[in-house]
Amino acid sequence: MKTFLIIISIIAILIFLLFIDFQLGKRAQQKKTDRKNYPFRYTNFHIYSDGTELFPALFQTIKEANSHVHVLFYTIKTDSISTEFLNLLETKAHEGVEVRLILDWLGSIKIRKKIRENLKKAGVQFAFCQLPTFPYLFYSLQVRNHRKIAIIDGKVGFMGGFNIGKDYIHANFKLSPWRDYHLQLTGEGVDDLQREFLIDWLKAFKVNLLQNPIYFPMQQKGESRHQLIPTQGVYLEEIICNLVKNSKKSLFIATPYFIPSKRITEELVRALHRNVSITILIPDKADHMLVKEASFPYLRSLIGNGASVYQYLNGFFHGKLINVDNEIIIIGSSNFDRRSIFLNHELNCCIYDPVFIEKMNKITEMDLQQAKELSLEGLNTITMRSKLKEWVSRLFAPFL
Repeated sequence: MKTFLIIISIIAILIFLLFIDFQLGKRAQQKKTDRKNYPFRYTNFHIYSDGTELFPALFQTIKEANSHVHVLFYTIKTDSISTEFLNLLETKAHEGVEVRLILDWLGSIKIRKKIRENLKKAGVQFAFCQLPTFPYLFYSLQVRNHRKIAIIDGKVGFMGGFNIGKDYIHANFKLSPWRDYHLQLTGEGVDDLQREFLIDWLKAFKVNLLQNPIYFPMQQKGESRHQLIPTQGVYLEEIICNLVKNSKKSLFIATPYFIPSKRITEELVRALHRNVSITILIPDKADHMLVKEASFPYLRSLIGNGASVYQYLNGFFHGKLINVDNEIIIIGSSNFDRRSIFLNHELNCCIYDPVFIEKMNKITEMDLQQAKELSLEGLNTITMRSKLKEWVSRLFAPFL
């Protein structure tokens, strides 16, 4: 009995220390993070929702690079597609093209030392970002760089929800086909995308390239008015709340994980009470433990107040999108969850172009056609196993 009490006491102390570490780290991050407001730009966008279309376009654009290739991903897998991608970067470096690669330390932890050495030997400048640091070790482990960025010659950019790997071209039996949203940019907005990459490069590699004009060529004005929105665990909640608060007719939210903050949930309920139509698209399948069950309390509340929730059935849905009144669309790397809102480094694009919004509406309508509506009755009659998972998920909601 005495041994048991000692073990329980040690566990309690460890949990308390982790809690203090997390809270102090979060407070320190909030103090040092300034809000970043990029101006409105005009850019040409192309949307990809299938990896079998995105990867050939991305790889071909990199093959045609003459000056530089800048890449940041949360995850690069260790499979044939990832090997092809990394080999391509090595080839371009051998050709004399400047190649810079940033990977999130935890998201790409499977990239072995030998692979990194081969990249560097070929001339690829490589850096991990978001390594664990003191004094807030536990907090720093939670903060991930979740962005997915590629800039080629400062003229073509890519950003959105796709990482690099076979999973994203329908090779994962359990999660295929994989559905996501990813943007290709040409025009003024590429400069802001480049700037965000170089800021991350400065943090990871300790080299400042932000004043070098070679990375900021003259840009042509594009068709779509937009604004780039980078966040680092601060301000995203406020941005989402303001969008919801200002909605008049409709809100469409597409996300793989629906675990919003209390403040966002309250704003969504208020919008429903203003007769704003709210539609939420989430996957039926889950790719991580507990994330599906963690969404249940929020979905019950919203469905109970009149929201429509649909579960995507044709594989796994990983798209991230918010459509406000068919006047504003946000696409990027942010999930509708606590981790994206309060922890991760994310990058989103707010687009105001009615022509592009209409294109996206056609895509999301197709996705809704491959989904089933989730009822309040269905949520209230889940299995005992799901109820247990839901209860456990509440303890871990801030990290999901």
